[in-house]
This record gives sequence, structure tokens and C-alpha cells, in this order.
Amino acid sequence: MNYDICIIGSGAGAGPIAFELAKFGKRVVVLEKGSYYKRGDFSKDEIAYTRRSIVTPNLKDEYHVIEENLDGQWISTPTNISLWDFWNGNIVGGASNFMSGFFHRLKPFDLKLRSTFGDIDGANISDWPIEWEELLPFYEKVDKIIGVTTTTKEHPISKLFDKTANKMGINSCITPRAILSENKGKRDGCYYSNYCGSYGCSSGAKGSSREALLNPAIDTGNLTILPNSFVYKLDSDKYNIKKALYVDKTTGLKKEIKADIFVVASQAVESCRLLLNSFNNFHPNGLGNSYNQLGKNLLFSGGGVVSGEFYGSNDLPLEKLLVEGLFVNRSLKDWYKIDKKRKGGVIEVLFEHANPIRKANINKYSDDGRLLWGDELYKKLKFKFYKSKRLNFEIFNDWLPNDNCFVSIDKKYKDVYGVPVAKIRVGSHPQNEIVGNYLAKKSYNFLQKMGAKEINVDISPYPPQNLQAGGCRFGNDPRSSVLDKNCRSWDIQNLFVTDGSFMPTGGSVPYTYTIYANSFRVAEYIKTFM
Repeated sequence: MNYDICIIGSGAGAGPIAFELAKFGKRVVVLEKGSYYKRGDFSKDEIAYTRRSIVTPNLKDEYHVIEENLDGQWISTPTNISLWDFWNGNIVGGASNFMSGFFHRLKPFDLKLRSTFGDIDGANISDWPIEWEELLPFYEKVDKIIGVTTTTKEHPISKLFDKTANKMGINSCITPRAILSENKGKRDGCYYSNYCGSYGCSSGAKGSSREALLNPAIDTGNLTILPNSFVYKLDSDKYNIKKALYVDKTTGLKKEIKADIFVVASQAVESCRLLLNSFNNFHPNGLGNSYNQLGKNLLFSGGGVVSGEFYGSNDLPLEKLLVEGLFVNRSLKDWYKIDKKRKGGVIEVLFEHANPIRKANINKYSDDGRLLWGDELYKKLKFKFYKSKRLNFEIFNDWLPNDNCFVSIDKKYKDVYGVPVAKIRVGSHPQNEIVGNYLAKKSYNFLQKMGAKEINVDISPYPPQNLQAGGCRFGNDPRSSVLDKNCRSWDIQNLFVTDGSFMPTGGSVPYTYTIYANSFRVAEYIKTFM
């Protein structure tokens, strides 16, 4: 069968395309390398979802190679050795199944970073080829269709946060989240399980691509989803892709899909890998890579975490502190723009993850580093679980694009299917840490004013592997970008890329909201294109 649209991937960049084009009457097929988990398949099993490769590939079979700068030299290490896992939610709906759902919009100057703040030595900053006003109606569409709310139930500590912010003259912002507080269509409202981020949602409240977009698209009768389908190459002539070549992971058989239009949305690293591995005589360096821009300017997120311990007080009695499941739902944006020359970031406030194994594991040592056991360990864990709670200030600031953060392929290393794996160089620009540390000081002071104890600061140059963007930058000039302003390949007429790969800069927020919005924008263009 020949489809109108073939989408590789099923997460935030894929869902809006499938949703809009299926409703538009087009025959759409989604090729997803992972399994098809339904709502009832999810659980809050820490071992299954955060300790084992249940929803991501086994690193023995599928892995990456990470290049780190160690003592001035770039050293490559396969992740099946280091166990530094860069996979994120490889099931139908992708990583959107496991997000925390913090949905902050980019600000107008985020799209004009170079024009607003000027050049930074060693950073490849570029303005976006579209205006913020072009994105705005699609943010609003996400709010309506995905479901973005500020009305989920709040933990009692939120009042202490608001009180502290008021005393300090700081704005306390309610965090918008892609989590329903009430039932919506076939989706139920949040039931406050205490296990949100890193876990699939059993109620449908979380605005994953699967729940909010793919399920309704299936109801049109125009969408086919093929899970366990690993696309290893896009077969093309000089101007168009003819078919997607994939492995049916359930049978091991190689198959193909033909379509008029192909949309790649496999998350930034894997999208770059697929296009690089799709080289042929017409495109010897990979698809869309005539000017060697493919894989360049990979983005993660700068920042880190500042956290403090709370033990109960007159402002927040212990019984209220220990309430479980409810969200803090607060963020700080006063330093999103530091001054005319410096961009800042957002500080997201939430409790440390509820995972009990993780919590016990990090508390098994004494203050002097001695491994505890027996009664001594029991007393410490009992205190940590029943007498205290740790509050995290998660810092998000721009990861500046630079020449030492990119994706390539390493033909020396191949996965279980014989396909070269992605090599990821993870060089961080010094400005990432400078801004992160600035925001960490603000966070530290705020936690102190709230009454927190044992405050820890962790700002790192290492990338958070769950926040990926860039690598297929869009722009107005094919010499410095992979895609045009509509996320269509300059080289291949029927190829679009709609995950976070398109972003020249990422802003100082999690990327999912903007990926959704941009994908809806591109879907409108594809309708006219067809």
C-alpha cells in the first residue's frame, strides 16, 4: 500500500502531523521502533520503569558512542560500556509518555537570541527564521488539544513558597502543565499518584502524543501505527524519498513503506543518525547534508538542581509537609532575562522524585562517607522517609550551540541490526555554567529564606540526555541550515523533520511544548503543500 504520509517516530514532533493529516483525510502511517503500550499497561513500578530497559532498548543491542573532553582530549566511549543511557521512551507516544509536563512558552526574544543579546565567542547562535507571532496560534492550539492547565491540586508548601516570594519581592509563577485536572473526552483527570515524571500515565491526564493525538487520529480510520518497526534507511533519488526501509523487530524481517511525503520525528539524535545513514550516490554525506550542516549544533539544556531539606515548622507542620501526590506547581522567571547582554533562565520547583529505592540508595551513607547498615541505616532511612522532604529547584538555561556538540555516525560501532550507531560529542559552552551558577545562587537564597536546611548545589556541564534538540537546524539559507522555515529539507522535496531537531536555539525551558506547537504549524503547511 502507498501512503500519503509516512512518519518515523511517534512522540511530540510526530503526533500533531498524524492528528492533523488523518483528520484531513490523508492516509497516514506511523513507524515506531518501540512497543505499543496502552493506558492500562502502565504501572508505578520503579524497578521496571527507572531501573531496567523496559521502554528503551537494551544497551547490549542498541547504544550510542559518547565523546567527552577528558584532560583536553576527546575520548569516545560506547554506552554499552559506560551505561550512560541516551534513549528516551521508545514506545508509541515516545518520551512524551514520561514527561513531567512543564509547559512554558518561549518568549519573543528566545527566537531572536543573536539580535537581542549579540554574538558570544565560541557559540553558533542564530535567529529563528520565523517570528514569535507565527508560533503563538499553535501554542494556543496545544493548550486546547493537548490540554495545558494551571488548576491541578497544589501541595501545602506552595503557600510557603508564595509567602517567601512576596517577602523577597519576587514573582511566584504558577507552572502551566500538560496535565488535565478534570476529565476531557476519553481522558480522565489526574489522580495524583505521586509518580508522574519518568512514568506513563494510567488515567490519560498527561498530554502525551499517544493520548492526546494518536488515539483520536486512529478514530478517523486514516491512521495506521506499526510498532516495533525500526527504520534504518530512507531510500531516495536526487530529489525525493521513495520508501522507508525498516526491520520488523517482532519477526526480524526487513520491510519497506512507500509514501508521498516522509516526516522524520525520532528525537534529535536518532533523526540525525537516520538521515546520515541514508547516504547514497546522490547524497554521499546523508540526506539534507549538501553543506555539511546535518548533526551540527546539537542542543541539550544548561542548568542543574539546587535542593534543600524541610523538616516541618510553624509555617509548614510536618503532617502537611508529608502530604503526597500533590504538585508544587511553582516556578521563578524573574531572571529569565538578566540584563541587556545576558540571557537567564527559568527555575522550576518540585519535590525530589518519590522513587523509594532511589531515595534509600542515596541515603545509605553517613555524613563522613561510611556505608551504613543494620540499626544505624534503619534509623536514618526512617527519618528521611517520615520526618523530612527535599525540595528541588530545577534550573533550565540555554545550552549554547557550538562546534563541539554534534551528532555523527561511527561505522566502527554497529547495533544489533548492523546499522552504524550515533556518535554524540557533548561539548558544553562555558556560558552554560556561568548562567546556571547565577541562577543557582538565586535558588540557594530563596531556599534559605523558605527555611530549608542541607542545601545542595549541582550545576554541571554534562547534558541531560532527556532534553534533546538541534542537529537539523531550520533557517533561511541552505548553507547554514538543514531545513527551510517550514521544516522541509532544502535538498529533498518530500522530507520534513518535526521533532526538536529544527531548533537553532532552545530557549531556557523544556522543549516539548514548542515541539508540539511547531509540529502543528508544519502540519498546516503540509496540507497546503499536498
